[in-house]
Amino acid sequence: MKIEHLEERVNDYRNSIKTVVDKRMLWKNKTKDILLKTLQGIVQQYDIGWKVQELSWIHNNEAINITFDSFPQELIDCTNLIPAYQFLPGGALIFSQSYNGDIYVFMLFPEIENKPQENSMIELGVYAPESITQKFIIEKVDEFLKEIIKWEVPSLKNKVGY
Repeated sequence: MKIEHLEERVNDYRNSIKTVVDKRMLWKNKTKDILLKTLQGIVQQYDIGWKVQELSWIHNNEAINITFDSFPQELIDCTNLIPAYQFLPGGALIFSQSYNGDIYVFMLFPEIENKPQENSMIELGVYAPESITQKFIIEKVDEFLKEIIKWEVPSLKNKVGY
């Protein structure tokens, strides 16, 4: 094989880097803002103890999430009827920018102290930044709420307890 045969691979590599840069710029200039505005709008409209977080870590990868932070104010009176009841914060829906600029969407369930977490996470997929729209975000929040409800009130036939 001659060195000239590498030209096609070198061009492919250049194009792959440009694709990653384009996706990361789309996150920075559009996707991140849509996520923040949509999730903040949901939190304002439906005050159920959640908040929006903006995270940045490891070589400028970023994430936006919506997480349960406190117990819904409107339900505090009913929990006072059961003094042993304890709210478990920490369930979250995360939209995380991956190294290649795609958006990894997953959810985490609240952690219960001293209990092994077998299925503490559900992966919802990896998406191109341009596919993250307000409609998409609302659909993922809906999916997240359905899963949290199933986690809070599991089906009796699937629950092993005492």
